[in-house]
Amino acid sequence: MFKFGVDTFIWSEAFSEKDLWIIPKAKELGFEVLDISISHPESFPTSLVKKKVEEVGIEVVTTTTLGEETNLISPDSDIRAQGIKHMKLLIDINVELGSKITGGVNYAAWGYLPGRPRTEEEWDWSIDAMREIAEYARERSDLIIAVEPVNRFETHFLNVAEDAVRYCNDVGTGNVKVHLDSFHMIREETSFRGAVETCGKEYLGYVHVCENNRGIPGTGLVPWREFFQALKDIGYNGPLVIESFDPSFEELNRQCAIWRKLAETGEELAVKGLQNLKAIAQEIEEE
Repeated sequence: MFKFGVDTFIWSEAFSEKDLWIIPKAKELGFEVLDISISHPESFPTSLVKKKVEEVGIEVVTTTTLGEETNLISPDSDIRAQGIKHMKLLIDINVELGSKITGGVNYAAWGYLPGRPRTEEEWDWSIDAMREIAEYARERSDLIIAVEPVNRFETHFLNVAEDAVRYCNDVGTGNVKVHLDSFHMIREETSFRGAVETCGKEYLGYVHVCENNRGIPGTGLVPWREFFQALKDIGYNGPLVIESFDPSFEELNRQCAIWRKLAETGEELAVKGLQNLKAIAQEIEEE
């Protein structure tokens, strides 16, 4: 039942043509799914990636983050329009790659913190934009757009599963679901089981399995047995993807506040994490 994947952030800060080798590497290391992080859809080498994915035979999903110039909750309607354009390009890429999920901070600019709680106006701006994006996606494929609640230091907009489910409901297109990430959950949720059950099978679209300190999964404070048991109980059968960042990165490490080595390399973190999580998952599956 449990299907593990890895994020390209383990190796590359901004995936491009020079990173095509990651696709066979992920398969070689025992991952069933590769999450390709797409920061610049306008220059993404879609046809080359598609060819390599087909050669290798690995399931692909994608993630993205919006920025200052693509912020769906900006008071500037031109910036919101750029965000919609970014997401529509991303959807075209997913359709071509055969991806069934695109997740991430795709509802507002990642790291945008105005110093106050979100406003109703911001909510409406994002909902209206996402509805246009989701309808565009629905016309083209069965792609799920999964919105990721992240911690309070990275957004003021969506921090917990409950709000993300309300967001999905308000968009109302049926193809917008929740992307849970255990790194953020341990900071914001009161219960891992509660967050999973809040989403339920209807709304849980994607899961990242990251340790509380972004270190090797299975070596920290995340209650993996509780989390995996809850996922099993609601019948979640999507990917469980390890996401972390190589210690040599600059921009991502600044955004994510990684100031010390959590493993010798991102790859070591992913490989050891996979071993740990597979062992826990096997116990749950056998019970």
